[in-house]
Amino acid sequence: MNPPVHTAPALTVVDLLIRLAVIALLAGFIARFGRFRRLLFIEQRGPRDKLLFAAFLGVPFGLGVIARLLGPYQTTDLSLEVTVLAGLLGGTIVGLAVALMVSIPTLLIPRPEFLALPMATLYAVVAGSARWVCPDKEEVWKFSGFVDLSLYRSIKQRFKHPAIDWQLLFSFLCIFLAIFRNWIGHIGNGRLFYPYSPHLWTLGLIVLATLFGVGIPVRIWNTTRIERKLEEQEKALLQARMDALISQINPHFLFNTLNTVSSLTRFDPDTARAVLLKLSNILRRRLKAQIHFTPLKQELDFIDDYLDIEVVRFGRDKLQVSKEIDPDTLDMVVPSMLLQPLVENAIRHGIGPKIEGGTITLRSKRGNGRLTIEVSDDGVGIPVERQSEVLDSGIGIRNVHERLKVLYGQDFSFQIDSVPGKGTAIRLEIPEIVTLLSAAPMDAARVSP
Repeated sequence: MNPPVHTAPALTVVDLLIRLAVIALLAGFIARFGRFRRLLFIEQRGPRDKLLFAAFLGVPFGLGVIARLLGPYQTTDLSLEVTVLAGLLGGTIVGLAVALMVSIPTLLIPRPEFLALPMATLYAVVAGSARWVCPDKEEVWKFSGFVDLSLYRSIKQRFKHPAIDWQLLFSFLCIFLAIFRNWIGHIGNGRLFYPYSPHLWTLGLIVLATLFGVGIPVRIWNTTRIERKLEEQEKALLQARMDALISQINPHFLFNTLNTVSSLTRFDPDTARAVLLKLSNILRRRLKAQIHFTPLKQELDFIDDYLDIEVVRFGRDKLQVSKEIDPDTLDMVVPSMLLQPLVENAIRHGIGPKIEGGTITLRSKRGNGRLTIEVSDDGVGIPVERQSEVLDSGIGIRNVHERLKVLYGQDFSFQIDSVPGKGTAIRLEIPEIVTLLSAAPMDAARVSP
């Protein structure tokens, strides 16, 4: 590297602004990668995560060093800033890995910059040590470079709550390293690159630009962390809401079934025992499958067990079941316990009041990337004056509609058609999903096809 060339103060200021723009641009670009956002969210990283974290920082900023070596692009060399960033955010090991990535190109040029690697190692060790001694790693993420230097407030705060001001400490470290780099570069006879200006006030701006060059990416990436935390909190809220909705279904179903058993024990104990066995099978299946999504085939098997119980209650001559299931839909994924509340509603309010009984019909079909499911009955129907209130009355239908809204947002259809004296049909249309998404407690905050 040739000795630094004297530049006009105005050009130095422009160069510093370009440097800040470059580091902000690179920080924003890196933050677009999902793997990098995940690494930002965890504090305890394994060896593989540390290496990946170092690669995300070292590769793009290493290319900036190469651009400086190959052409007149001195503003792209941000080796000090990125090495300090790596040490503060990832620890000493990550900082050393980044130091190696940004220093190797400087050793391969005709006149190697032999001081680049030891100086980058110093940056990494100092920044990594600062992170290590900091008891609360969230203090690192609060760093911005815009430090409150009001002497009165700072002294007052320290007297009230004696403690280390980590923001000031990180700032002083950046300022010290920037000054030390320029001093070593000045006496290093071209063996270390550093921004240079013969004017004292522009040298001060160079130091401040280094401070802001470390703080800007921290702020950008901390915003990404906050957004991810908000997403996690939203998922947790949706999980709690789903659990609350499902907890409404299970006791409701259990209460009605036990009422059936209670009525049977007086005149048909054997049938009551059979119903209890069916009920135990249903509960056992529910306990073994604590997920929010299930293949349609399993949901229909569950409905078969439920209908066996209801047939015992109503009698086979009064309750008939018909199925028109498209075989291609059996592997489609649906919310668990989706059909049971609808079937129960059809039996209780449609078939039950009808003296001669009736038929429950289950239909399913797929098309245009959608799965359509229908539960219909030929019962008494819903009076016209009550049809607009169906979603607000009764636990079952309201619960199913609410769960679909939580899971699919606006990407679902829930239609109720009823003709008094002829029956009711409830038709659902949801995105077509072929494979089970996850066995996690909350399979998806929002499901998309």
